[in-house]
Amino acid sequence: MKTIISFAAALLIATAVVFAGEPKISFLEKSHDFGTIKEEKGPVKYEFEFTNTGDAPLMIISAKGSCGCTVPTYSKKPIQPGKKGKVKVTFSPTGRPGEFEKMVRLKLNTKEKNATLRISGVVIPRKTEGLKGD
Repeated sequence: MKTIISFAAALLIATAVVFAGEPKISFLEKSHDFGTIKEEKGPVKYEFEFTNTGDAPLMIISAKGSCGCTVPTYSKKPIQPGKKGKVKVTFSPTGRPGEFEKMVRLKLNTKEKNATLRISGVVIPRKTEGLKGD
């Protein structure tokens, strides 16, 4: 009898897993070029929009920038199937003149487990005044 109950329970769990569905994340775009930005203007922001095209709730478990100058923020609540969400990325150009390319790595509850977003651009350094030789 225990064997039959154990088998039935295992079959029930397996069926629930199969029919539970799976979340899937679909981004409108996974990269953004800020173009030319001025260091003295301060941080710039961009929102990456996505849709849960799966059939189960989507969770962003974590989001990490490739350095301290790149800070992502995101909703901690599950995104239901068919609904949209956003990952906002803030880049601070202070002390970072020249070209840049930064990444944000997302850890997800999807089959792929991870996604990568990219930002890029060129930082024009702030003008320095009063230096000798100017």
